[in-house]
Amino acid sequence: MSVSGDTSDRNWRLWGGLAIGVLLAVAVVLGVVVIPIVQGNAVGIDPYTAICRALGIAPGSPARLTPSSDASPYPVTRVSWTDATLSELYRAEHNDGAALAQERCIACHTVEGNTADPTIPRNAGQSRFAIYKQLHDYKSGARVSDIMTPLVADLSDKQIADLAAFYGKLVRGAIDPQRTAPPYVGIEIENLVTKGDIARGIPPCISCHGIGAGGPIETPTITGQYAQYLEAQLAAFAKSQRHNDIYHRMRSIGSRLTADEMKRLAIYYSGQ
Repeated sequence: MSVSGDTSDRNWRLWGGLAIGVLLAVAVVLGVVVIPIVQGNAVGIDPYTAICRALGIAPGSPARLTPSSDASPYPVTRVSWTDATLSELYRAEHNDGAALAQERCIACHTVEGNTADPTIPRNAGQSRFAIYKQLHDYKSGARVSDIMTPLVADLSDKQIADLAAFYGKLVRGAIDPQRTAPPYVGIEIENLVTKGDIARGIPPCISCHGIGAGGPIETPTITGQYAQYLEAQLAAFAKSQRHNDIYHRMRSIGSRLTADEMKRLAIYYSGQ
């Protein structure tokens, strides 16, 4: 009696396990073969690719074609603030930088780094870190300029560091002796600078661009910079025509500003 009961129980377990195995096999075949092939065929994906996508071997979904992109690729900044980079900047030769600036830079930026052309940035009063990064970005293609790109194409890392050391020591003077107080730009712009706009996801400008520099080490000094230049850079970031900002910071912020806000922010910082 007990032998017969054991045999019957064993048979039930065998058939139960077999049934579960068959159900699992059917589910696998349906899930990674039949359904992906049917879905892929409906959108023009070949069976092999559809099955690979279902298994996770290939990227994409077997139910839809991978969208194509016509976005132009561009390099990002290659500057990282390692010990080697910082040591190179602190060992830079100011006199070598001055000689190089005399040879390549003064035609636009003048000897004092205080150009009178409002479309050209003032280098005087700028941090050596900001200048080092921008020159490197021009060289790598992360930032593009018909004038600057060819000028820095053959510069070595040491020469870029020497130029940064030279311009980083220049003091910005007042070019326009007639300038007194900056124009009033409105309380909303001052709030944008000091408080930001949470609703639009805009942080306070002053969190990076305080009086002088501030924020990340490569943050440029924009106080006292030309309004025309600042406005042009904000517009370029907003349209992604300039894209050497780390972590997409300025492109994100610029795209949320209105043209009027860009103009008045530029006026605000130029007058500080």
